[in-house]
Amino acid sequence: MSGAKGRKGRFRGRRARPQALADVQALIGPAPWRRDLLIEYLHAIQDHHHCISADHVVALAECLDLSMTEVYEVATFYHHFDVIRDDAERPPELTVRVCESVTCSLFGSEALADSLRERLGDAVRVQPVPCVGRCHAAPVAVVGQNPLDHAQADTVVACVDAGDIEAPPTEHLDYAGYRAAGGYALLAACHAGERPVDEVIATLTDSKLRGLGGAGFPAGRKWSILRDQPAPRLLAVNIDEGEPGTFKDRYYLERDPHRFLEGMLIAAWAIEADACYIYLRDEYAGCRHALAGELERLRADPPCPLPTIELRRGAGAYICGEESAMIESIEGKRGMPRLRPPYVAQVGLFGRPTLEHNMETLYWVREILERGADWFAGHGRRERHGLRSFSVSGRVARPGVHLAPAGISLRELVDEYCGGMLPGHELYGYFPGGASGGILPSRLADEPLDFDTLQPHGCFIGSAAVIVLSQHDRARDAALNAMRFFEHESCGQCTPCRVGTAKASILMARKSWDQPLLEELARTMEDASICGLGQAAPNPLRCALRYFPQEFD
Repeated sequence: MSGAKGRKGRFRGRRARPQALADVQALIGPAPWRRDLLIEYLHAIQDHHHCISADHVVALAECLDLSMTEVYEVATFYHHFDVIRDDAERPPELTVRVCESVTCSLFGSEALADSLRERLGDAVRVQPVPCVGRCHAAPVAVVGQNPLDHAQADTVVACVDAGDIEAPPTEHLDYAGYRAAGGYALLAACHAGERPVDEVIATLTDSKLRGLGGAGFPAGRKWSILRDQPAPRLLAVNIDEGEPGTFKDRYYLERDPHRFLEGMLIAAWAIEADACYIYLRDEYAGCRHALAGELERLRADPPCPLPTIELRRGAGAYICGEESAMIESIEGKRGMPRLRPPYVAQVGLFGRPTLEHNMETLYWVREILERGADWFAGHGRRERHGLRSFSVSGRVARPGVHLAPAGISLRELVDEYCGGMLPGHELYGYFPGGASGGILPSRLADEPLDFDTLQPHGCFIGSAAVIVLSQHDRARDAALNAMRFFEHESCGQCTPCRVGTAKASILMARKSWDQPLLEELARTMEDASICGLGQAAPNPLRCALRYFPQEFD
């Protein structure tokens, strides 16, 4: 809608100031403006002004024919928007974000933040933030959009003084190089009728490829379900990986983005999707610039007819990793999970049946179809099938993304892929699936790591984010860090999660834990929360009590 009037011809709320209206229109471009692009418009204002004023809210509401409340509630929902009432609230132009999640905390992020506040003063905002997806290089600070690995106060201050605030370019395989190496030939063959849809889906099913964002739903079955839904259909790609300890999607995007894009386009062809929406977390500025450029090159020289492809930018909300919350965000709303049923495969983005996939799931599509189902399914240990990209961080010699067989144990993963433990460190415990996956002790380090193998121990593998603890760490501290993360990231929609995480954080910060009360809270969150955030938030708490009783003596 491009008009400024409501449905009855009267302006909704107060009128925008002419200068603010002109400013907003210059930033968001000419009409017609789209309601679903509200978050993109907010980014444009935030990027330019380093905040969003009340006048900007009024002007944007007028452009989109929305109430001010609708714009305000979206702008204030996301952590990366600074909404101010007047100039007295205006933040400094530069923000240094210091990751405070589990791995960075192990490597001294709190002391780093304190030192930076003292050295940078009031001219620069130093802001503790949840995981920024670079756990292998802890501690991490982000100066503007420029991430600094293994950050030290001296290097951060030098970066600030030099004005080095832009994300560095990624060294990825570009469109020309990908095509020269045979890229998009498979997609073209699909469109030419050389690869029947039923054969493609059967190959994915036989490969035992499962969703690699955490839920592990079989990919081939997902495609079959979507084909049975009424047209028009859509595809949504989840690259919001905000789970503390997870950085595998960024790793692949920074190196070979077209392999994922070809998998996405094959999926779109298979389900006859009209459009593809790629939802990328805001912390991945370098990936965003690279992906936007490669999409332009793809559109300029397509190997076959392409559906509409839109790249959408998250705004710092972990909850948007949940598929229905991501869909709400793509529609320009607060990222609040929907009640189910209906499922997004039935009623998803803009009310249409939607195939939702994690980026890495689509990354493997081309290779599986070229090499065959047996190639992928043939990997694995202990009767498990396939490959897993483990994001490994913590007290290991070689942290990073390690591609290993499904069903490998933590001990094998550390010894065979990570170069063992750091000098002076012995295995004490580990998160097998990020902050929400629980914490296991070293005596369970020989359990197979895969979907469905860790539930008897009160844990799960999720997105395969492994954080390794040593005898110098305490599980209760790591559990408290995780609970504070969930408290910060709760969308607030349901009381068990909103209140439960906050109350648990207070109780867990005490020297002596009230175990019966904490278990009552955990049970309430698990049973009554709407989505997986609240349901899984108690996992680290319960594991700390169950497996590390020596810390509570």
